[in-house]
Amino acid sequence: MSIEARIHRWIRPDIIDLEPYHVPDARGMTKLDAMENPYTWPRELRDLWLQRLAETPLNRYPDAAANELRTSLASWCHLNSASEVLLGNGSDELIQILALALGGTRRTILAPEPTFVMYRLAAKYTGTDYVGVSSSDALAPDLEALLQAIATHKPSCVFLSHPNNPTGGMIETQTVEAVVAATDGLVVVDEAYHAFCGHSYANLLPKYDNLIVMRTFSKLGLAGLRLGFLIGPREWLGVLDRIRLPYNINALTQASALFALEHMAWFEERASEICVERAALSQRLSKLPGVELFPSAANFLLFRVGHGCAGAVFDGLCKKKVLIKNLHGTHASLVDCLRVTIGTAEQNGVFFIALKEQLAAD
Repeated sequence: MSIEARIHRWIRPDIIDLEPYHVPDARGMTKLDAMENPYTWPRELRDLWLQRLAETPLNRYPDAAANELRTSLASWCHLNSASEVLLGNGSDELIQILALALGGTRRTILAPEPTFVMYRLAAKYTGTDYVGVSSSDALAPDLEALLQAIATHKPSCVFLSHPNNPTGGMIETQTVEAVVAATDGLVVVDEAYHAFCGHSYANLLPKYDNLIVMRTFSKLGLAGLRLGFLIGPREWLGVLDRIRLPYNINALTQASALFALEHMAWFEERASEICVERAALSQRLSKLPGVELFPSAANFLLFRVGHGCAGAVFDGLCKKKVLIKNLHGTHASLVDCLRVTIGTAEQNGVFFIALKEQLAAD
């Protein structure tokens, strides 16, 4: 039997049919495609961090429960005694853990769309049905449609991205509370972009026993750590922790995250700078003819160009060594849409000039 035949015999057909998550080569580019924080630590902070890492024993396994880090995170998030913290190798692992725990045959994961693609992929990986509920024309969640879908499909898990990726829009409190009240499944509010919107639904955790909040260090400027965390009722997180692989948070990540929490003021200042740059770039983009800009509370901007032009604009920017994200074709609501991450003032200027030139050429 050939290796291809063995693969097709033993690998699930739906897995074989999956398209792998594509990460483009960004070498030599002004990289504004992945919602990364453009700022790096100053040398004095980096030297202190390296000293901390040098004191971390690598011959021993890390603390399997990451107790010190979880305690620090609980304090930073102002959690009460009824809440707990669960750590993941990035938010992606936590989404996978949720899908493993709540998914499976005849189970449904639901989310308003367009939204983060990993919700759908995690459902697919775990053999779970996925229902995407179309948003309004303004790309905001359609509450009536969401409630109808919950009543029809009775999901075990509902993901709400706040602010939403890829639109940048926030979810209203009325929508979150209505969704939580409408389902007896778990509602996960993904706050990956919390640092840029100034609003969190963590304050609702004591009120609802089927709500948890998910965050990540990636957008703060530590994407290389791959550290995400859930906060919510300890009963939920205690069960989810049974699926978490041992030692999933390595010793260097734990030490780095603890160091970052001690210097969180620096990260918060950089987040404020990004918000200032977001406002400046929004103002410039809004004045470009043929560009429809969507409001954003995250560290990126979604915009639509002329009919049938997204591919040409994206390719033109790539030729000018500027990499953003082409979302055309990823969802029916994102026709002719592109997304740019907010970079430094210099990077944003390079992008804007390149875009303006490309639009004029088209």
